[in-house]
Amino acid sequence: MRRADLLSLRFARGTGRLVLASVRQVGRFVLFASEVVRALPKIFQNPRLTLEQMVRMGTDSVPLVFTVSIFAGATTAWQGKYQLEGILPTSAIGTAVAKSLILELGPVLTALVIAGRVGSSIAAELATMRVTEQIDALVTMSISPARYLIAPRVVAGFVMAPVLVVMSYFFGISGGYVTAVSLGGLNGARFLEGLRLFFYVRDVAVGLLKAFVFGASTSFLGCYFGYFARGGAEGVGQAAIRAFVSSSVVILGADFLIASIAFM
Repeated sequence: MRRADLLSLRFARGTGRLVLASVRQVGRFVLFASEVVRALPKIFQNPRLTLEQMVRMGTDSVPLVFTVSIFAGATTAWQGKYQLEGILPTSAIGTAVAKSLILELGPVLTALVIAGRVGSSIAAELATMRVTEQIDALVTMSISPARYLIAPRVVAGFVMAPVLVVMSYFFGISGGYVTAVSLGGLNGARFLEGLRLFFYVRDVAVGLLKAFVFGASTSFLGCYFGYFARGGAEGVGQAAIRAFVSSSVVILGADFLIASIAFM
């Protein structure tokens, strides 16, 4: 057989393996998602599991959300003063801070915080349970991992992400106000005037819609990569990394998609 024929054969085999692996991954993802969806109504049988995850994801994330939001609001106010001073009324700084935080910075930064702190933690926890055969033990005892481990975490992410985003609105706008007034020399009444002038309920609704999507997808991906982890301690680390990277890509992609649909 000629060299060109061998190369063509190897290329065809490699492409076939890649296609089969991709189809296998998609099928596994769909089956996992369908199992989780079927388990969602059963979380009310033991609400304590969901409440524990809500406290873990929500309460424990507040300090980090506070820090990120304060600096995001302060930076936006300072940059707004630098770029808009002498071009637009000073009240526009309040408008810029509110619009930026409500539509983009609040939901996206909070979601990235959740992905880094919660999503990777979920993946590492479930991966550890997988490699130490704790999940296999649950299956042996006829306990559904989807109902006992996955569904409570997905619901907790779906519920707590909007709560954290609302907190980020308050923290971020407060940080922007303090920066604009104390460091930028802006009149506080003018800042609040700009904040109220272009405040729309639709903007808040779009921001909260993003939060729901980001929270559910982040917790789901953390569960998915942790549940199918392999390879001991190295597999645990790989699961956490994959969960964070995948969540970040989904967050940014979903942010663009929702914004495109909402403001067409």
